[in-house]
Amino acid sequence: MSHFLKNKEMIKLHLERVLEPIEHSRGLSNPFYTDETAFRFERDNVLSKEWAAVSFLSDLKESGYVKPLDFMELPLVIVRDKNDQIKVFHNVCSHRGMKLVHEEGKNHGVMVCPYHAWSYNLDGELKGTPHIGGVDKHTDERFNCENNGLREIRSHVWFGMVFVNLSGNAPEFTDSIAPLTERWSEFLGPESMNAWVEADDCKHQLSVKCNWKLAVDNYCEAYHLPWVHPALNSYSRLEDHYNILFADNFAGQGSYVYNLAEVAGTSLPVLEAWPQDKLRHAEYIALFPNVLLGIQADHAFAMILEPLNATETTEHLRLFYVGEESANAPKYKQNRAEVLNSWCVVFAEDIGAVEGMQVGRNSPAYQGGAFSPELDQPTHYFHKWNARRYLGAMENA
Repeated sequence: MSHFLKNKEMIKLHLERVLEPIEHSRGLSNPFYTDETAFRFERDNVLSKEWAAVSFLSDLKESGYVKPLDFMELPLVIVRDKNDQIKVFHNVCSHRGMKLVHEEGKNHGVMVCPYHAWSYNLDGELKGTPHIGGVDKHTDERFNCENNGLREIRSHVWFGMVFVNLSGNAPEFTDSIAPLTERWSEFLGPESMNAWVEADDCKHQLSVKCNWKLAVDNYCEAYHLPWVHPALNSYSRLEDHYNILFADNFAGQGSYVYNLAEVAGTSLPVLEAWPQDKLRHAEYIALFPNVLLGIQADHAFAMILEPLNATETTEHLRLFYVGEESANAPKYKQNRAEVLNSWCVVFAEDIGAVEGMQVGRNSPAYQGGAFSPELDQPTHYFHKWNARRYLGAMENA
């Protein structure tokens, strides 16, 4: 924010107000959602220190596949090497900083810079330096290729998603995700998230004119169901939901009476481990910062929020089912289509809410708003997560 770094004390006072008990708290104020300087500060000092999702593994279709992407305006490239191992690099040539990979696709083991044709293998090692020592001299004793490879970024694959930790010093991903997998072990059994298989025909993408945090705000709570999701509320009502908030990085809501199968007429296999007395239970949890997860007895979904800038976000949705047959066999195609359509309707209904909040963030009359002491607890939890990290970053800035 133009005034963000200039008025540290004022911002700190505001963030400390966010941390107050929910009945006295105020949410993050407008610049946290509208200002591009704040967006970059957040990237470099908040999200960079966490495990953030940047892609679905299935987008890297085969070994030797490369996928360039921008994460909050940082150029990255994901590589699936010949051994199907995933690596993520800063997508810039070590010579003059040219963007290295411009198009995704099958790669023949080499990434060539379009500027001076320096080339790198899929391990990021610099292998070719044409004319570096003069015309037709492709090596030079004064230059060491080993010291000039691509910069790799710490990464981890979980539940079909590629996560990165830009700072390199976040806790191990397995430690970070353990509280969620332990919570869901009651439903998923010993296979945990490996019980699910991603469907090839259940993908959806939404472009939303809002800051990524508003999508998380909205997802965390069920308070808006009666007005924004009247159809969903008819079979999974507000009063049938409960708040979820735990282990610092997780918040959301659950339902005791989810029954899309009856409403949509679907018939899909359910997880063997799922308790028979809880077949209508469902949980929808945001994994901070940018992943939205949902599990039901017969399917699960994951949504990666891709922050484009301070006021625009792309939402990438994938659905998962019980076993390969349920996920991809023709006999369940119509059932999968009904499930996907149901969620597409729900997430499309949310667009008006989050875009309306984004517009409201331009009003000087809004200073962070208030919270329902009961129904906004998960959203307040997310605001506190942000406030603590901003405060920590500002102490070190």
